[in-house]
Amino acid sequence: MDTVWDAPAPLTGRQVADALAPRGLAYTTVLTVLARLEKKGLLTRDASARAHTYSALASRSDHVAVLLQQALGHAEDRQAALQHFARSVTPAEADALRRALDGLT
Repeated sequence: MDTVWDAPAPLTGRQVADALAPRGLAYTTVLTVLARLEKKGLLTRDASARAHTYSALASRSDHVAVLLQQALGHAEDRQAALQHFARSVTPAEADALRRALDGLT
């Protein structure tokens, strides 16, 4: 996902494989992972050209926000989970959270 998120435009499977070449992954493995990410709703595939291209359906920030919401959904005590999270953030992150919460009112 990082490779697709970091790209300025949709990527072909070959471009993703080339970007991941230092990891020594087989091209078919990369295509399998792209197909699985598409099935999970994280990528979209444009099959209109000979070489299919892939792009993210949501930004990295949007994806992280969904993961945080899902994690909170599993918490027995959401308030305790939020308090624990709040104690773990930096002062700059706490300021960003305050601004975001102030924007809700």
